[in-house]
Amino acid sequence: MESRKIFSAVLSALLMTGAFTGCGSAKKEESDDEETSAQTLTVSDPDYYTRFKGKGISINVYNWGEYISDGADEGTLDVNREFEELTGIKVNYTNYATNEELYAKLKGGAASYDVIIPSDYMISKMIKEGMIQKLDFDNIPNFSYIMDNFRNLEYDPENDYSVPYTWGTVGIIYDTTMIDIPADEIDWDLLWNEDYADQILMFDNPRDAFAIAEIMQGYSLNTENPEELAAAARKLTEQKSIVQGYVMDEVFDKMEAGDALIAPYYAGDALTILAENEDLNFVVPKSGTNLFIDAMCIPSTARQKEAAEMYINFMCEPDIAYANIDYICYSTPHQAAYEMLDEDVQNSSISYPDDEFVANKTTVFVNLSDEANKTMQDLWTEMKSAEDDNSNRFFVPVFLIICIGIIAFVLIRRHVKNKKDIF
Repeated sequence: MESRKIFSAVLSALLMTGAFTGCGSAKKEESDDEETSAQTLTVSDPDYYTRFKGKGISINVYNWGEYISDGADEGTLDVNREFEELTGIKVNYTNYATNEELYAKLKGGAASYDVIIPSDYMISKMIKEGMIQKLDFDNIPNFSYIMDNFRNLEYDPENDYSVPYTWGTVGIIYDTTMIDIPADEIDWDLLWNEDYADQILMFDNPRDAFAIAEIMQGYSLNTENPEELAAAARKLTEQKSIVQGYVMDEVFDKMEAGDALIAPYYAGDALTILAENEDLNFVVPKSGTNLFIDAMCIPSTARQKEAAEMYINFMCEPDIAYANIDYICYSTPHQAAYEMLDEDVQNSSISYPDDEFVANKTTVFVNLSDEANKTMQDLWTEMKSAEDDNSNRFFVPVFLIICIGIIAFVLIRRHVKNKKDIF
C-alpha cells in the first residue's frame, strides 16, 4: 500500500483554481470576459419540491460542525438557503461535536429534530432503542445515486432507517517541521511519544479514543471483552500525562495555528486543515484504522417527517451532494457526486483508499451491547477524571529542587553559625 502522503497534487490543483478553498473544483461557467468558478444547482424534479410552499413549515436539522456547504467561499452553494428558496421550508440548523452529545440531546428530550446525521454505530444504537424511524423511500428517489457498497451495511442491514451522507477514515495530522519521520513509518504510537509531550491532542470521545488503543494492542475495534476494554483504558491512561488536551472541533484552530504538533482526526477535516497550513501532513497509520459512515436519519420524535424526507432527497441531488463533499472534503458514497470530482481527488489514497487497504486494514464500528457501552463509558470517565499526571510530572521535580534548596540553605546557615561560635 502506498504511503499516506500529503494530498499535494490535489492541493496544488486547488491553489491553481484560486477561486475558493475546497477539495475539488467547482464546475466552470464562462462569461464573456473571463472564466469564473461557480457551483450551480439543477434539481431532477422541480415540482417535487413545491408541495409545502406557502405552508409555513420549518424543520430542525442537527448536524456535525463544519459539515455542510454554507456558501462562505466565493462560488459555492449555501445548501440550506438553496433548500429554503426551492421549497419554502425554513431550516433551523444547529451543530453537535460528538455522537454521544447527539444521543444525550435526543434521549433527554430537550429538543425536537427532524433530520440528524449520526455515525454508523450510533445509528444501530438508536434503531435498537426506537429513537429513529423508518424512511419512506418513495419520498427519497435520489437514494438511487447511493453506491451499492454503502447500502445494507451492518448498522442498518435492511437500509430502512438511513441514507449515507459521507464516509472516511481516521488518521494522524502532524507538523512536518517538527516531526521528521517518513510518512509510511508513522503509526499510532506517535500519539504516545514523550518527545512531544504537551504538543499532542487526543479525541474527546470514548469510541474513537478506545479504537486507537485497541488497534495498538491488536484488539477488535468492536471488542466487548471487559479485560480488553480495561487494557485499552490503561493504554489511554499511559498517554494522559503527555496530552495537551482532549478536543474535537477545537483541533481545527490548534493545528492550523501551530499550537499543537500531533492530533488524530478524520480524513476530510484533515484535508481542510492541511489547506490552511502547508507545514502539516496527514497519514492513515499502517496498522489500520476505523472506517466510518455518517448517514441521514429522522428521529422518532420528528414533527415534519415528509419535509425531512424532502430535505434528505435534496441532499442527494447530484449538485448538492457535490457541493457538500467539495466543501467539507470527506469521501462521498454518492456516485454522481463522485464522478464530478477532479481525477486527482478520485485517486487520492486519503479520500478514496484502495479496496485492498479498506478490506484488510479498516473496520466499521458496530453498536456495542449496553453492558460494553457502559463499561467503556465508565472507564473513560474514570480516566478523564483521575488526577492529571501531567501537572505532577512538573510539580515533583520542582518540589524536590525547592526542598534541596531549603536543606542547603539550612546547612549553610548552620555551618556559618558554628564558625561564629568557634571564633
